[in-house]
Amino acid sequence: MEQKQKHFRKRDAILSYLRHTDQHPSAETIYAQLKHEIPDLSLGTVYRNLALFKQQGLIQSLGDVNGVERFDGTVVPHVHFICNVCGDIVDLKELHVPELLCNKAATEAGAEVEQCMLTFFGTCSKCGSETTTNEQ
Repeated sequence: MEQKQKHFRKRDAILSYLRHTDQHPSAETIYAQLKHEIPDLSLGTVYRNLALFKQQGLIQSLGDVNGVERFDGTVVPHVHFICNVCGDIVDLKELHVPELLCNKAATEAGAEVEQCMLTFFGTCSKCGSETTTNEQ
């Protein structure tokens, strides 16, 4: 029984971390953040649970950002900005995924849209100012 409690404690900690951060961490970041609280946590456990959470629709993958898969604990449709230089990911809370766009996509595809992700890519202000400073 104790083994199951440990298993769920790890799983619950991983999901809780994702749900309570506004960052969009990688599996390695989650592991590093939780390792001090859960010394017997392994990176493999983090990856297995992230895969399970994705399959269950509890989290979403934002895909590969600068060579590393990043995750989001917020699954309601929302908009992201990803910096092509530093890989920073920001939720754009004032923008909303247009329902009309989702409906039109469903109609055109002749299918039911189950998930919609709207992401903008560019250079964040920090990286843009560093580029300008380096060019001078």
